[in-house]
Formats: sequence, structure tokens, C-alpha cells
Amino acid sequence: MGKPNILTTFDSMKDANCGYFSFGKGLGDAIIRQNKGRFNLNYYLFNQSAYSFDKKVNVVYLSRLHRIFFPGYNKFDVVHFTDQTCRLRPNKVNAKKILTIHDINKVHIKQSKPHRIKAHINKIKKLISECDKVVTISKFVEQDILHYIPEARDKISVIYNGADKLLVPDNYTPTHLPKRPFLFTIGLMSVQKGFHFLPNLLANNDFELVISGIETPHKKVIIEEAKRFGCEDRLIITGPISDDDKAWYYKNCMAFVFPSRAEGFGLPVIEAMHFGKPVFLSKFTSLPEVGGDVAYYFDNFEPEHMQGVFAEGMKDFRARNREKETMLHAGKFTWDNTADQYLKLYEECLRG
Repeated sequence: MGKPNILTTFDSMKDANCGYFSFGKGLGDAIIRQNKGRFNLNYYLFNQSAYSFDKKVNVVYLSRLHRIFFPGYNKFDVVHFTDQTCRLRPNKVNAKKILTIHDINKVHIKQSKPHRIKAHINKIKKLISECDKVVTISKFVEQDILHYIPEARDKISVIYNGADKLLVPDNYTPTHLPKRPFLFTIGLMSVQKGFHFLPNLLANNDFELVISGIETPHKKVIIEEAKRFGCEDRLIITGPISDDDKAWYYKNCMAFVFPSRAEGFGLPVIEAMHFGKPVFLSKFTSLPEVGGDVAYYFDNFEPEHMQGVFAEGMKDFRARNREKETMLHAGKFTWDNTADQYLKLYEECLRG
């Protein structure tokens, strides 16, 4: 008998500046490393994917026709859908099926209308019903699923994401070079990321604030808040950046700040911790679970409260010399460990 055929979908890796790209690249590379000849690996990708895993696996390219008929219907023993987008529908494959759910953040975003939340939950519920195993990327997401879709209880488990330990090239200079000590954050500039709460942290200091990521109309709100706090000249919005720029900002920032109100995991948090940086997070959704007791938390977004948490946190970080402690915490989240858990789940499905 030949090796089992595994199909793992990474069709959300369209944009190198999105979280799904970082997830897919990190997990996909690690599965290749950790497979060690156990399975025939196949990855499902867009033709235009910015990364194709150096041709180390068989590639099946997405087609719109796969919504109607997928030629590999009977070809695979296990199919792993690595996010809930599922452009390849679970009912189009005859195999053991695993679904990774990153979040159901619509239930936590006040802008979402009730009928949209209900439709979103019903979509996730249908996908879960069509799969044999369900994985969430944090215990917080697991509890969300069990609250809204309790029938998933016997299928669900938690596998944390890993995070890359980035390196900065020697003598590297980023495209946007801060003139002063700076704070850094990165992510899609959406309302739920909360970047508009950050300019108030520049009060009573000389720091700059660097915000990187895909821009949206919400950028105007961030700029208006910077004007309100009189620090527009110390705000740098870079737009999307390279991995080298990102690594440089992590390495050289005074602190990483991430006041998101809706996160399934929060990869940038661990990426910053790999550099031993003080990390300031909101207390909401999965972030306390990921940041643990080495991060500092905003209980709310009132300027006075945030400024107090930031000032006391920076003081505590220096006084207790917490750089090594922070790096050790980040070291718990590796892609190789994540991949090993998924490969064991593939084996469990095959045995079942």
C-alpha cells in the first residue's frame, strides 16, 4: 500500500501582507519539514499565490470550476481546509476532512448586523457538519464555537499557531525610517484593530508611532486622532511592508502596541516577543491567552487609562529586565510544533 495522500488548502495566501499568508507560509513550510516521508503532500493554491513552497510538494491549483466539480474528488485520503473560507467546498471531496477555524469575530464586532451574524454562524455550522474534525487556533475561538455551535463539541480541538522568528539583514534600513524612538504595530487598518486608539500614547513623550499594513478608509480616523492629540508629525503610516522592514521595526521599536478588539490568535504579538519587546494588548478575545503574563493589557480605551498602563508597563519592563522572559514565552509558539500536531491529527483521521 502506498503512502496516504493529503490535500492541505492554502488558497487564502493571495496577499503577502495578510494574516492568512503568514499562517499558510509558516504552517505549510513546517508540515514539509515535519512530514518525514509519512504522507504524499499536496497543497491547494491560487495560480497567483505569492509563495509556492519551492516546489517541495505537489500543487493543485484552484479553479472556479471546482465549485461545481473537483477532479480530485476520490484522490485524497485526508483533506485539511486551513481556514473557514473554503473555496474548495468540503462536499466536493470524498475523504476524511479537517477544518481549521481562525475566528468568528463578527459576533464581537458591534458594527455587524444581527442577520449578518446569524448568516455567518450558519455558514460555519454547515462547514462543521461536513467535516470530521474541527481545529481552532485558540481556546477563546473554541469557546466561541461551542457557544454558538454546541454540536461541534465531539469534533473540536485546539492547535495554537506558531510564529516565525524573523531576522534583520545586516546594515538594513527600512523604507520609512523613524527619526526618534518609536512604537510599532501592524495589521489591516480596520476599525476592530483599534489603531485609532494609539495616538494618545504619544502624549507626554517624544515617541513616534509606526503603523504598517493594508490601508483602508479607516486611515482617516487614525490621522484625525493624531491631530486631536497634537502628534500628527510623529505618526508614520507605511502601508504594506516587506518582511525585512517588519523585522527591522520589531527589533528597533521601544514597544509593540496592539489594541485589537477581535483576534483569533494574533501572530504579530508573538513575532514582536521573539525580539524581547514589551507588548501592550487589549484584554479582549484571544489576546490575553496568547500574550500570557508577560504582556501588558488595556482594560479599556480611555486615553488616561491607556497612558497609565503604558507608562507603568514600560517602567516595569525595564525594572524587571523582562526581555529574556518575553523571548522564552514566544518560544512556546513554533510552527514545527503546530505542524506536528496537525500531522498527528491526519494520522488520527486515517485510523478513525
